[in-house]
Amino acid sequence: MSDVKSIQPITPHLWFDKEAKEAAEFYCSVFPDSEIKSTATLHNTPSGDCDVVSFNVWGHPFMAISAGPFFTFNPSISFIVHFDPSREKGAAVHLDKVWNQLSEGGTVLMPLDKYPFSERYGWIQDKYGVSWQLLLTNPDGEPRPAIVPSLMFVGNNCGKAEEAREFYLSIFRNAKPGALFRYGPDQEPNKEGTVMFTDFLLEKTWFAAMDSALEHPFSFNEAISLLINCETQEEIDYYWENLSAVREAEQCGWLKDKYGVSWQISPAALDEMMTKSTPEQRDRVTKAFLTMKKFNIAELQKAFLGN
Repeated sequence: MSDVKSIQPITPHLWFDKEAKEAAEFYCSVFPDSEIKSTATLHNTPSGDCDVVSFNVWGHPFMAISAGPFFTFNPSISFIVHFDPSREKGAAVHLDKVWNQLSEGGTVLMPLDKYPFSERYGWIQDKYGVSWQLLLTNPDGEPRPAIVPSLMFVGNNCGKAEEAREFYLSIFRNAKPGALFRYGPDQEPNKEGTVMFTDFLLEKTWFAAMDSALEHPFSFNEAISLLINCETQEEIDYYWENLSAVREAEQCGWLKDKYGVSWQISPAALDEMMTKSTPEQRDRVTKAFLTMKKFNIAELQKAFLGN
């Protein structure tokens, strides 16, 4: 494997029509240890002026953009929220409070109740369409962070969760598998042996995955992408080569892998170019990257400097 590594956590990126700032502020009000890190406006994009927000939710980095009504959130990517009694007094009470806040204007996907895998669990789609799985964690075993992005493999992808886990583990330098639980007999329509739940660490970010053979009218799309911040062009080239599987989806640092999951392979320096710059510098950099598929750090730096 190439000697490259991503030193920052992999960041979920949420694509909104117009609500990026509003949603980020809402999530920061719902979860502890949350804050808006930066905001910027990109001008003259194909979507017009776009607000970009960087924020933390319970210590986990997120980004959001308001870029038009092109993609719709769905539960194929959701966020598991661990309420761990070993870390937090009143974890169950806190879970119920967050559930009530996320429920306002939202849709219940699995009712808040006791399940075989948790004393208290529920799956909710909030008023913006983003899905959250709230879980009262069994404190036994290795701890997990509060927020874990979760991938659900449905339709033609169903049965590929374990394969995808191994694929991602092979690409990222600092990676390790976690738990793996399979469906047993008599759990139709799910096929015995497919993945009921697994998790794995990629760089500094835990992910979860599952197969679901139920009928789902959705699949992975660009509404939620996974952003890898790279320090060097070598890292950008490496992740692009290993992840991109749909050539027509390559645009502005975005790609799709063979499962349809969208990734953004971005220079770490780009965030600073967009947030700690003059409007003129930001506009030049935006104009430059809109012409690119895979990002070229040297060309972005030339645009930033006005060369």
